[in-house]
Amino acid sequence: MTHALDAATASRFAAAALGHVTREYPNKMDHVLSGPEDVQGPRALHPIFFGSFDWHSCVHGWWTLFTLLRLYPDMPEAARITALADELFSADNVAAEAAYLDRPGSRGFERPYGWAWLLMLAAELERHGGGRGAVLRPLAEAFARRFIDFLPLADYPVRVGTHYNTAFALRLTLDYAESAGDAALIALCRNRALRWHSGDRDCQAWEPSQDEFLSPALMEAVLMRRVMAPDVFADWFAAFLPRLDRREPATLFQPAGVSDRSDGKIAHLDGLNLSRAWCWREIGSALAADDPRRPIALQAADDHLDAALHHVTGDYMGEHWLASFALLALLAGPDA
Repeated sequence: MTHALDAATASRFAAAALGHVTREYPNKMDHVLSGPEDVQGPRALHPIFFGSFDWHSCVHGWWTLFTLLRLYPDMPEAARITALADELFSADNVAAEAAYLDRPGSRGFERPYGWAWLLMLAAELERHGGGRGAVLRPLAEAFARRFIDFLPLADYPVRVGTHYNTAFALRLTLDYAESAGDAALIALCRNRALRWHSGDRDCQAWEPSQDEFLSPALMEAVLMRRVMAPDVFADWFAAFLPRLDRREPATLFQPAGVSDRSDGKIAHLDGLNLSRAWCWREIGSALAADDPRRPIALQAADDHLDAALHHVTGDYMGEHWLASFALLALLAGPDA
């Protein structure tokens, strides 16, 4: 693999995230107005996650910052990250974020994408020690309960390549559930994934769509890799993408073009390239060292990173979120 996270890249990503996690406007809110008293701005409603154009991007912007801080504690941005976190991640602010979930119109708030990213952030904070994970824990537990309540009602997966994709949400949630030792949530995610996808065969990969930032095909494969034993996954994957050795479906190997990075939806396609790179690295690492598909998968990851890494920063419509997906990709794979 030719791409790896280094100190300079970490600093670039951290500087970008620091530039948006407290930038309140512009802001695209997921907010249901039940009455005139609900007409409030982002910071009044979300005292921690009010920046980054939308709530979920702020959440995973903080995941980016804390992950980079753990990996590069001496980075130039470290003091700013710590000071800002000390200011915002208070028990009162966490309680206010949790109280928002109790509003009558908040049942579907950020489901499932924001839920999963909040849990990823919680898992990262627990790695740091020092009490910040404990401060966020009530909010994490509230979102974990939401998954526990929702998944039994979800008879069908959502396969779109946007925020509603259920494979992506379960893949992230499993990271949290395993780190937290939440056996019930692990079992529920695993059982739902198997129910939804264990019979899927010969994926046609009708992608990309114009505003996708996730690959419906590859995201499903990455989830199944997580919930299946290696030998079971190998058999499932061989049936799911049976012509991978011929680089088919061809669309999965061709990075998406991005015609206008100032358009927030079109800019999603840079995220598609980054998330495909993450998926290809995870898939490649699951294949045996002598499997001829392994170098094909890892080369596809590099090709997608070549197309997207340069564009993580530069325009706010991508810059407010793309570093998180670049980090997922750069930290994945057999050599990460």
